[in-house]
Amino acid sequence: MSSGIRARVRAQMTDEIKTVARRHLASDGANLSLRAVARDVGVVSSAIYRYFASRDELLTALILDAYNSLGAAVEAADLGVVEAAGKAAAAGAFEWDALSARWMAVCHAVRDWALAAPHEYALIYGSPVPGYRAPSDTVPAATRAARVLGGILQDAASQGRFPAEEPLTGPAAENFAQLATWLCPDAPPAAVSRGMGAWVQLFGTVSFELFGQLENAVGDKEAFFEHQMRAQAVYIGL
Repeated sequence: MSSGIRARVRAQMTDEIKTVARRHLASDGANLSLRAVARDVGVVSSAIYRYFASRDELLTALILDAYNSLGAAVEAADLGVVEAAGKAAAAGAFEWDALSARWMAVCHAVRDWALAAPHEYALIYGSPVPGYRAPSDTVPAATRAARVLGGILQDAASQGRFPAEEPLTGPAAENFAQLATWLCPDAPPAAVSRGMGAWVQLFGTVSFELFGQLENAVGDKEAFFEHQMRAQAVYIGL
């Protein structure tokens, strides 16, 4: 068997293992059993270790896939608004606020992704998996969606949306200054503070809906979400 064929077979088997593992997330949560996954894939338990050395390695692969899937959805939503704004401006029909539209598109992308993949969402934003510690190489994928928020804040700053910002003081000031350097160098730390607060509100609202905390309290969950996120756009200053 050639190396190219072996690589394709390995990739197919790896994908099949991850697909089965995702089904186990739906039924068993993050308490994955490699033995059970191997059984459902149709291989002996020892064979699965050729692809994933441990449960934690398989969990890491699933976590990376989830973060990257969410990141791609958020990036696509933001890009769609940016492109639409560019076309509208070129046609002389630029009559709407692209920054707030980008924020709303990102928010809806997060919610839509979570509702379509609730078990993957729970894996990365639900309760920590006992005994599991994510390796540092998950950080780029984990921050992929947040970098889109940084791009929105950066563009808002370049458009003068945050004039005469009062400097932050206190223990959190240094943290937000560092975040500003990483996410949006031209945005004042106070604006970054509001942006991150809105980001937490976004995921908190999604989590409340996904994990049943809005039942018997909110009827139209989509309208509730829309209202909350528009309020956050105002809070940020978009």
